[in-house]
Amino acid sequence: MSEKLHMMETRSGVKFGSLGVPKPVRAPSIIVIGSDLEYSLTNDEINEVGRLLGPRGVSSFALDVPCHGADVRAGEPEGLHGWRSRLDREEDFVKPFTQKVSAIIDFLIEEGFSDRIAIAGTSRGGFMGLHAMAADPRVRCSVAFAPVTELTVLDEFKGLEDHALTRSIALHTVADKLAGRPLWMCIGNHDERVGTDHLMAFSRKVVAASFAKNVPAPVELHIMQTEGHRIHGTAHQEAEVWLLGHLLAPTPST
Repeated sequence: MSEKLHMMETRSGVKFGSLGVPKPVRAPSIIVIGSDLEYSLTNDEINEVGRLLGPRGVSSFALDVPCHGADVRAGEPEGLHGWRSRLDREEDFVKPFTQKVSAIIDFLIEEGFSDRIAIAGTSRGGFMGLHAMAADPRVRCSVAFAPVTELTVLDEFKGLEDHALTRSIALHTVADKLAGRPLWMCIGNHDERVGTDHLMAFSRKVVAASFAKNVPAPVELHIMQTEGHRIHGTAHQEAEVWLLGHLLAPTPST
């Protein structure tokens, strides 16, 4: 991407970034969640969808995922090993992250940057993005590329299968909060890293929760042939079309 990265900060001190949006321009927006904010915004494996949506008037924003970028603490391992370290210390890293996302949404709306919000997450970012959507009803829709749904499927979290905190942040625990909300997800048909079957089970949980509430179940899950923990070649283009349909649709009357 050639756009300039702009650093921003909410009034409560949450730092985040944008591509090519230095001044308020009220427009549909996506919050991109992958790893550290700069990589999330500029790497096409994570934010090709944002590059595609930009010419259509959709702005991209991102923040650091826990234990990535500026969120790494002194003496703490980076990445998923950092998540494991926090869980071993009985620290919930999900709720503080979702609160940061909500603070960014507050800022984008109040400062005139956005009038409707979507989330796009990849792998571990998909895990955090779906949690953020569940925590904030203002997120209109979400796409998740090969998302983690259950941490203990990953090698980094072996031995925590019966750990109460780890179990409490599995994505199926927030399925009820996603009922009736548009989700587009994709994964390879034999993804042993994050677990194809686990994403299938999560999607069924959301659909079941929607039917239990007698609301529509606008959940799409695309299971495609890929090599390992990868997404199919046209996933971002398909997600772009789907996101445009939801972000540009009229806001439902209340």
